Amino acid sequence: MSTIGAYFRLVRVGWVLVREGVVSALPTQDMPPSIGLLKSLAEPFARIRAKRQARSTRLSRAVDRLGPSYVKIGQFLATRPDVVGVDWALDLSMLQDRMSFFPTDMAKTAVELSLGRTIADLYSEFGEPIAAASIAQVHPAYVDGRKVAVKVVRPGVRQRFAHDIESMYLLARMQERFMPSSRRLRPVEVTRTLEQTTKVEMDLRLEAAALSEIAENTKNDPGFRVPIVDWERTGRDVITMEWIDGIKLSDMEALRAAGHDLDRLAETLIQSFLRHTLRDGFFHADMHPGNLFVDAAGTIVAVDMGIVGRLGKKERRFLAEILYGFIIRDYRRVAEVHFEAGYVPAHHDVASFAQAIRAIGEPIHGQPAETISMARLLALLFEVTDLFEMQTRPELILLQKTMVVVEGVSRMLNPRFNMWKAAEPVVGDWIRDNLGPKRIATDLKDGVKAAMKLAEALPEIAAKTEKLHHEVVHMSEHGLRFDPQSAEAIGRSEARHTRSGRVALWIIALSLVYLAVAIS
Repeated sequence: MSTIGAYFRLVRVGWVLVREGVVSALPTQDMPPSIGLLKSLAEPFARIRAKRQARSTRLSRAVDRLGPSYVKIGQFLATRPDVVGVDWALDLSMLQDRMSFFPTDMAKTAVELSLGRTIADLYSEFGEPIAAASIAQVHPAYVDGRKVAVKVVRPGVRQRFAHDIESMYLLARMQERFMPSSRRLRPVEVTRTLEQTTKVEMDLRLEAAALSEIAENTKNDPGFRVPIVDWERTGRDVITMEWIDGIKLSDMEALRAAGHDLDRLAETLIQSFLRHTLRDGFFHADMHPGNLFVDAAGTIVAVDMGIVGRLGKKERRFLAEILYGFIIRDYRRVAEVHFEAGYVPAHHDVASFAQAIRAIGEPIHGQPAETISMARLLALLFEVTDLFEMQTRPELILLQKTMVVVEGVSRMLNPRFNMWKAAEPVVGDWIRDNLGPKRIATDLKDGVKAAMKLAEALPEIAAKTEKLHHEVVHMSEHGLRFDPQSAEAIGRSEARHTRSGRVALWIIALSLVYLAVAIS
């Protein structure tokens, strides 16, 4: 029945996208002929006003009709230009995560259930909501005369998202089945990532932990900080943190009026992001202007840590070597790094890949640094990786997307901002420490640690190997057999999927007939 429900929800989503003119705005270049046929069939059913609107406006209206879950899905897909394309990612990034408020009484109940204490016991004052998004809304409150921000999860959002993500899985599986060329992008894996990141975002204890970790990492960094978490008043459905009195980074008139140096703010922002990425391997992945404030001291304060990214040592070295290779125009080395990391399949030719990388890098040299667009570089890289069957790397895509956003904010503050010059002190120090002689000492130390762990695990490995050997010998002598319960369970599962699939197809057909009759 859940599969049938997912088909019904997909029919509704498709209908809303058709009516709001989103389907008729789909690109047809390099797409299967079926996309062109779908566009022509959908065109007569689009609202007349939708046909006159920009694509981003059509998207916004469609997502608003579909509900909070689809706002979150759209925002997530905005972080995956490799999946939806750079232009659509930019349109999706404009989705406004502004929802209607839910009643304060419901918020208070959610807080009390999450923390096991009464509102009167927790706060001396609890105000009306001031901001609401798809996942949660924010209330001002007071604790012993100290103003705090209380973020409360929207009631019912988990159940709604669980239903909607089921439809996304169904769509992803259909995409992999009927569009073989899309398998490189791993749509099911992308959906799984969406599910995981949103579940993390809906557990406010994890956002609190992210704030705490960033605060610890940046305690000695100049010009950047995050709000302090009140752990006593934080749970799964509520997070209480320091209230930030500041100016949004997007309000440039107010920043100038307050006497802040916009050029310095732009430099601090990009350097802070690079420190978090390269030094810590942990970064705020939603650094749009609405999540960035400047306090009275001129310090940038980042809020809303629902989306964060992590990079391992391997990915950080990969990123640094790629960057360094572009800077010194060593495209062969850039290509080799892709192959060494296993990002490009080994059957491709390194020299041919280096040639493609050169086509990206050479146009950069000779241009003023402030005119080089990271978004344009990103688009070119995706085209090249598509040609060479490079598997999607979610952690790198999230990093690249965040870098584009941070660059955009910095250039909003200073239109002639030289990102490369501002980045050099941070990137240069990291490269010298991690790609020079210090790297050898670090690698030796890591190697010794790994060898010690392996030595400790040897007895357990030997025992498991012996057990596996006995099982293989037994299997070779007696064959592989299922116990009766397993065989019966497999049969029931197959029958259920076949039956539900047939029923779902009939329901879709009847739904389409009904819609056609209703429209006519």
